[in-house]
Amino acid sequence: MKTNEELREDVMDEIKWDPQLKDVATQIGVAVKDGVVTLSGTLDSYTKKLAAEKAAQRVSGVMVVASDVQIKLTPVGKLTDTDLAESIKNVLRWNSAVNHDQIEVKVDNGWVYLDGKADWEFERQSAQRSVENLIGVVGVSNNITIEPRAINVKELKNDIAKAFHRSASVDSSAIRIESSGNKVTLYGKVRSWAEKKEAENVAWFAPGVSDVDNQIDIDVSVYA
Repeated sequence: MKTNEELREDVMDEIKWDPQLKDVATQIGVAVKDGVVTLSGTLDSYTKKLAAEKAAQRVSGVMVVASDVQIKLTPVGKLTDTDLAESIKNVLRWNSAVNHDQIEVKVDNGWVYLDGKADWEFERQSAQRSVENLIGVVGVSNNITIEPRAINVKELKNDIAKAFHRSASVDSSAIRIESSGNKVTLYGKVRSWAEKKEAENVAWFAPGVSDVDNQIDIDVSVYA
């Protein structure tokens, strides 16, 4: 098991390795205690903040990532809330994976609030990803809800289990699935936060799922 210092060095190296962050890595502080990683510092875009979080999450041994990174936009990156909201609406219109008519957009000092409904989780995620990379965004609150639909619980559970078997990054034998109505609960053990998140993503891809409760534990000794 890695010491706090070893894990901290691994996270810092992963941040430096990320092409989006190599020029700003020195602006990101990393603190580690018992698998909990806290990121700090100031960056000039929300995209870079997310990249730093994802870089830390990829490192084996990381249990939780807390981000205290602040966004300070350059004069070039600043937009009025009205201009930013209009840009977001245009981006959503051009996104073929999103039904933009079902999504409401609000912007407050660069922080974007997405409301409305979607039929699938991938639509909800796609809407958020469209927004995250825009200049002027300092944060996103995704309040889009999934429209519930009638599902066969047994078939849903079997479909998710098959998807786990097909996945190259999820060990299906380590995951247990329970389902009730449109809610899926995952149990088991994986060796990294990234694998835990991937298992959750697989479950979300199933049609009709409106809630995924990810109770999977992270245990770095699982595949040792």
